[in-house]
Amino acid sequence: MAPKRAVKLSLKKPTHAVCVVGVETLVDVHSDVPKGANTFGVSGSSEVKIYMVYDPARVAEPTGRAHWPLDANVDVVVVADKVSKDLNDLKVKVSYFESPEARALGHSVLYLTGVDVSLDADTGRTGKVKKGSGDKKTWRWGSGGSGAILLVNCDRDVHGSREDLHASHLRSLEDLQDMSPMVLSCGGPDELFESHKLVLKVSLPDSRRLRVFCARGGTSLSNYKQVLGPHHEVYEVERHPGESDIQFYVEGLVFPDTNFSGLISLSVSLVSTEALSEVSLFTDSVTFRVAPWIMTPNTQPPLELYVCSVTDAHGRNDKFLEDMAHLALKASCKLVVCPRVDNNNDRWIQDEMEFGYIEAPHKSFPVVFDSPRNRGLRDYALKKILGPDFGYVTREIQHAGASGLDSFGNLDVSPPVKVGNKEYPLGRILIGGNFPKSSGRRMARVVRDFLQAQQVQAPVELYSDWLSVGHVDEFLSFVPTSDQKGFRLLLASPTACLRLFQELKEKGYGEAAQFDGLKHKTKRSINDILADRHLRRDSAHVQECIDWNRDVLKRELGLSESDIVDIPQLFSLKGAYAEAFFPDMVNMVVLGKYLGIPKPFGPLINGRCCLEEKVRALLEPLGLHCIFIDDFLSYHQLLGEIHCGTNVRRKPFSFRWWNSVP
Repeated sequence: MAPKRAVKLSLKKPTHAVCVVGVETLVDVHSDVPKGANTFGVSGSSEVKIYMVYDPARVAEPTGRAHWPLDANVDVVVVADKVSKDLNDLKVKVSYFESPEARALGHSVLYLTGVDVSLDADTGRTGKVKKGSGDKKTWRWGSGGSGAILLVNCDRDVHGSREDLHASHLRSLEDLQDMSPMVLSCGGPDELFESHKLVLKVSLPDSRRLRVFCARGGTSLSNYKQVLGPHHEVYEVERHPGESDIQFYVEGLVFPDTNFSGLISLSVSLVSTEALSEVSLFTDSVTFRVAPWIMTPNTQPPLELYVCSVTDAHGRNDKFLEDMAHLALKASCKLVVCPRVDNNNDRWIQDEMEFGYIEAPHKSFPVVFDSPRNRGLRDYALKKILGPDFGYVTREIQHAGASGLDSFGNLDVSPPVKVGNKEYPLGRILIGGNFPKSSGRRMARVVRDFLQAQQVQAPVELYSDWLSVGHVDEFLSFVPTSDQKGFRLLLASPTACLRLFQELKEKGYGEAAQFDGLKHKTKRSINDILADRHLRRDSAHVQECIDWNRDVLKRELGLSESDIVDIPQLFSLKGAYAEAFFPDMVNMVVLGKYLGIPKPFGPLINGRCCLEEKVRALLEPLGLHCIFIDDFLSYHQLLGEIHCGTNVRRKPFSFRWWNSVP
């Protein structure tokens, strides 16, 4: 706690001081004392509260006329209850005595001018600014916490421009809705501010992370002036006569990252200009936290399904688009088709970007995270998705190109989980990389650092470098369920597939063929697959890699075996890396209870695909609907599947991130 300002008194002339309403001022009753005085008494205006501060073990509270001993450690503290209408209209009088019955030996008079100086924001997280609500300097997590929240103003309210945060002036009044309100209380006699001023400050590092606009009412953009921000760390407040409150709007410019915790502090000081050197009489501060970027898991309801229209050697992907439209219709989800002119024939829209959102008590909007992959879709998010109330953020890799692991098929998030006593109400981010303590491919540090710095979805790094493409969506997915758990983790399983094929062989279906019905792929019978030593060896290796991740996921997400469903899937090695032997069913798009699953073209048993039937038997009892979609030529043969070729914007969590405890 900051030390109280002490005001020295004089027996010869009145003392004048300025005090802030509600703030304690220490009165020095020992600075000028009449000779022979042993005790003192204090009185004052009704608008001034007077407190005696002492140690009850050493000083007895006096009775009667309340004379206090001068030789004891007794402090006098005064607090003004109201704002002064005129200068020096509040009075405190100190009288000195030789004995309780004697007349006063002398008096000291203190005239006070009460002013209201307070810098306030929505520290109570109600969506409204409330004055004096608790400790404004300290930002606290949790449902009982407090602290103001700032949004990065990363949407674009004016067509044809960059994100709003790049503008040093207000471009539309709608932009104010993306900012956090802040109010400076400055009530007091106008004459006082002829010899005093209010100074708003931010540190040099924080000045690069925010902008503050001063509002003077009206509907003109010129009524809103930037006063703090890059190259502006100090603002001498322009207080108008009779003004008691000044409205400000604050916008964030950067997200939390490796060199920025997300906390930003602003202060206002009441400064006396009467002396040759200016003196700061009082300072009030408020701390904001920049809202993190938050991912949404498959368990959140879908809002929009994105897919690309492309043309390749096999023609246009119109059939795939029709299947996606049918799936979106079932899920009551809007379909957004990115045309070839915008995607440059790049179909991997999941790899290019990830949808999330940012939230403050007064406002929330979606934000697309553009990956550093930068292929044909590199400009799509910035040019076509960024807009009013739809933000944009990216991280670029300096001095090196992006690897396959920097694509966002290698970025996922779990549903909310509890690990021991630790809760993750917004889930945990999952990324793929190399095996611990070994060389290999990893997601770029600039992306990993950004994800880690958001704090609320603590990332878990899995081992995906064993895959040719290297993405976590090739071996795992989450699906919502209608039971108490609320979700299942799906893991690709070569062992489950070989076990299924062995059971079918023993039932006499050994000649049933994988890839039956495909013109561009050689059929492989169940007998042939089971007899293929290389394929079985590859499957054993892949299963070891997935099992390693299985243990990590169980430990880091607090899962049990009953929370995991093994989806039959074979892989084969091409050199040192694995690729899906048939369309990878785990690489599905999840739209609520409707699952768009790559059609595996498995052996037909009594006219039905045994792999599809097995997956239905595993998932449909959980309340899910399996819809198998042929993506073989347009996606699978290009080392991708449905999830890689689609992207889903989902409904934000109802849980407010500031109520979590990272």
